[in-house]
Amino acid sequence: GDNRGLCAEFATLIKEPQMTSKERMTQMIVHKQPADRIGLYDHYWPETRRDFWIKEGYPQDDPIPTSYFNYDICETWAVNNAGPLKGQDGLVEETEEWKIWRDGFGASLKTWKKKSGTPEHMDFVIKTRADWDRVKEPLFALDTTRVDAEGARKILDLARREQRFSCFGHQFCIELMRATIGDMVMLPSLLLEPEWIHDMLRVWTDFFKRHYSWVFDNIGKPDGMWIYEDLGFTNGLFASPKTIRELFLPYYKELIHFYKHDYGLPCLIHTCGDIRQAVPIIIEAGWDCLQPMEAKAGVDVLQLADTYGNRLAYMGNINVQVLNTNHRDKVRAEVMRKMGGMIERRLPYILHSDHSIPPDVRMATYQYMLELHQEHGRYR
Repeated sequence: GDNRGLCAEFATLIKEPQMTSKERMTQMIVHKQPADRIGLYDHYWPETRRDFWIKEGYPQDDPIPTSYFNYDICETWAVNNAGPLKGQDGLVEETEEWKIWRDGFGASLKTWKKKSGTPEHMDFVIKTRADWDRVKEPLFALDTTRVDAEGARKILDLARREQRFSCFGHQFCIELMRATIGDMVMLPSLLLEPEWIHDMLRVWTDFFKRHYSWVFDNIGKPDGMWIYEDLGFTNGLFASPKTIRELFLPYYKELIHFYKHDYGLPCLIHTCGDIRQAVPIIIEAGWDCLQPMEAKAGVDVLQLADTYGNRLAYMGNINVQVLNTNHRDKVRAEVMRKMGGMIERRLPYILHSDHSIPPDVRMATYQYMLELHQEHGRYR
């Protein structure tokens, strides 16, 4: 008789068991090898789910996307306040449309109240080395009020319960300096006041080692550390590779060594803009996974993969300027070129937008991308 149905059933029974999310991400991020399938994760603009997708079928109670979309990763910033002026933040001015808020770094930032956007820098308390020296002392001591213990425990519990790959994260060098002194002071100071730059980075490196030692010993360890460090504009790096090597690389290496060798935690980097010239530095520093690889800044994951192979795991690069066309054929071409290309190359890849999902991407479009991942995302 016809045994095709029996053969199909037998093939299903002997098929290699599917990895858990934790196993899958460990295989790709730690070992830099392909797993059973392409990984999956993403970030969002705050209003995407809150104001738009909630009207398009996303549950009213706004569940954690990791669980709802079955992502492989869950994350939080366990140490969520590295500002020297913590506790001195507050409202400066507001209208119906926007507000100016002074934060714990001493920066007064103007932001929209009802939509996301890059904040306008209005003022900074810290403008000189003398200003910094006057306010930096609070960063020298362990301050557990800077730790989101509840959020950290919640992510660790979720990861254990659902067998996902957990990450704690924070900003570092450029991100912290931009937050504290602003671009207009930071950028020239990279060349004119390198000793001040070294002093800030020394303080923050020690700060994170001190605070995350406490977190790991008193709350628990995640599966990885995610460091947010934007290195580029749309058209290039904030500073030359030479300057990045001289000023930042020693602190990158020291902090990554602390996470990886003292606590056994692989390190991911989020870095925006055209970061192509910085990738060799990222690899030398010891980062394990590169995200988000902004397509709209000229970055292409397949070109990076052909250059650097499995020296990195790769996450992102799905162009949101294609996704927000909401055109299925264009979305399919974008996803299949990059996801399929990484499968063909047998290199570790996590499907993710090239930054975060904006509100003009319809939920049906995003679900279509997930369908492509489900149907075509297995390594062969």
